[in-house]
Amino acid sequence: MSKRFLLVVLAAGLLPACSGEPFSEEEKQVIAQLRLSQLGPLKPDISNRFADDPAAAALGEALFFDTRLSRDGTVACATCHLPDQQFQDGLPRGQGIDVSDRRTMPLAGVAHGQWFFWDGRSDSLWAQALTPIEDPREHGFTRAAVAAVIAEAYREQYEAVFGPVPDVEVHGASPLGNEEEQAAWKALGPEEQEAVNTVFANAGKALAAFERTIAHEETRFDRYAEAIVSGREPAAGEAFNSLEIEGLKLFIGKAGCINCHNGPRFTDDFFHNTGVPTVEGLPVNRGRIDAIDEVLADPFNCLGSYSDALPDDCRELRFMSRDDAALIAAFKTPSLRGAASRAPYMHAGQFSTLEEVIDHYSKAPAAPVGTSEIGPTAFTDRGRAALIAFLKTLD
Repeated sequence: MSKRFLLVVLAAGLLPACSGEPFSEEEKQVIAQLRLSQLGPLKPDISNRFADDPAAAALGEALFFDTRLSRDGTVACATCHLPDQQFQDGLPRGQGIDVSDRRTMPLAGVAHGQWFFWDGRSDSLWAQALTPIEDPREHGFTRAAVAAVIAEAYREQYEAVFGPVPDVEVHGASPLGNEEEQAAWKALGPEEQEAVNTVFANAGKALAAFERTIAHEETRFDRYAEAIVSGREPAAGEAFNSLEIEGLKLFIGKAGCINCHNGPRFTDDFFHNTGVPTVEGLPVNRGRIDAIDEVLADPFNCLGSYSDALPDDCRELRFMSRDDAALIAAFKTPSLRGAASRAPYMHAGQFSTLEEVIDHYSKAPAAPVGTSEIGPTAFTDRGRAALIAFLKTLD
């Protein structure tokens, strides 16, 4: 067997790695960048001046678990974002009043991102928090009803943070509701609409303040990586076995996972078309390319009147890519922290297991729409097992 062929075989997971020093200096540099200790503190949200206000976070936590913020009184944010399941639900697609088209994303560390939802149609965490409330398949509520609930149940908490809360006479009013709710919204005067929108936006800002407190926890990978980078022998409970080492080497090397799943959160927070199939019964989704118009039209975006940012602060929104063909059917790279115990996978739960995910990237099928970025990669059974073994160290 030639030396060149041996290196290719090892990289593809065809043979076990050699004993001795497991990582090169270049590999150690990559591993060093993946440690949770490198994440750093959250950046301020310039569009939400209450983002790090403890009182706002306390109000947001109460709202997060309140089922009164739904049409039938059964759905809260926590219905899909379950605290004991990494603030997600384990379902292929989120289910509130009805079933949505997308997988529920976990919330740990989410505030470190720039764009929100799988397609990035919100440019802040507080704007994102508002959308499910008025989605008929999720909370199915109206913004006027949110203002009414806050006035009735949270007046003191709200006013301690945001100032006076207006009394809302019409509860079922929203520019995004059904015909009756839209008619009720149009019947409101401009001042009443503005008052409702302000309370609604502040509810989102409080929810975001709470969600900013949900952080990633250190994993065995982080402890092992700290040992490797510092040059010390991993302690008991930290060390990787040979299969996990092979998986890590594949992840940062020939498998190419690191190209998108990089940094301490194992995500580049960007959008990629990887040829994920369309779910039967759902329309073909164009992902990021269509979401651009949505985020620009959102009255609660960074440039909107309910944002606390100045126009010059909203550079990501003002200068984002708008006509890049690579954004057709592109979806956000999810964090891989905790992913091994967070099946199913992809933006609509298309794959039930990590094995199916690796099979997809191995075959690299053509995308249903647009052009997939990935090319086929051959994996042996051991290579697949090694990648999965490594991913489990991120739990």
